[in-house]
Amino acid sequence: MRVVKGHGTGNDFVLVPDFDGAIELTPGLVRALCDRHTGIGADGVLRVVCSARDPEALSMMSDAPYFMDYRNADGSIAEMCGNGIRVVARYLQSLHLVSQSAAVATRGGIKCVQANGDGNVAVEMGLPRVLADRPVVTAAPMLRPTPATAVQMPNPHVVVDVTDLAELAALDLARPPVLDPVHPEGQNVEFVVR
Repeated sequence: MRVVKGHGTGNDFVLVPDFDGAIELTPGLVRALCDRHTGIGADGVLRVVCSARDPEALSMMSDAPYFMDYRNADGSIAEMCGNGIRVVARYLQSLHLVSQSAAVATRGGIKCVQANGDGNVAVEMGLPRVLADRPVVTAAPMLRPTPATAVQMPNPHVVVDVTDLAELAALDLARPPVLDPVHPEGQNVEFVVR
C-alpha cells in the first residue's frame, strides 16, 4: 500500500491514495498507521478515492470527482476534518487531478476548496450549528466542571470559554478533558479566550 504523509495547521495525516476503491481501511490498520511509536504516526488517515468507486460518495449523487474517507487515529470513522480536506485538496492539485478550485465529497457533505497560489488551501466549511446541549468539561487544573457549548461542524465539537490567556496556558492538555455527557461518537474539544 502506498501512502503519503501530509500536514495541515498542526495536524498530520497518513494519506492513502486509493483511486479505484480497492483498499479496506479496518480500524486495526488505521491504528497501526497512526501509531507514533510503531507506525508512521498521525492524527488520522485520509483515504482518497474516486467518487464513482465509493458507495458512500455515490449515495450523495454529487459532482465532486473525489471522496475523502477520514478516519480518526483510533480507527473510528469521522464525517469531516477541516485540516484533512485541505491536505487532500493540495495532494490532488499537486497531481493535477483537480484545478485550483475544486469540490471534494466527504461524509459531512461536499466541500469547496481553493488553492491560493502559495501552497495554502482554503476550504468553505459551512456554518456551524450550535446545539441546545450544554455539556460540562473538566480539564486539569480546573477546579470545577465548566459549562461548554456543543457545536456541529459537521463533526461534534465542544467549545469551552476560559477567562484569559493565563488560564488557557495553565491547562494540562496532556490528559484528555472529561466531558459530561459523553457524545457516543466522541467530540473535539476547543478552549477559547473571548
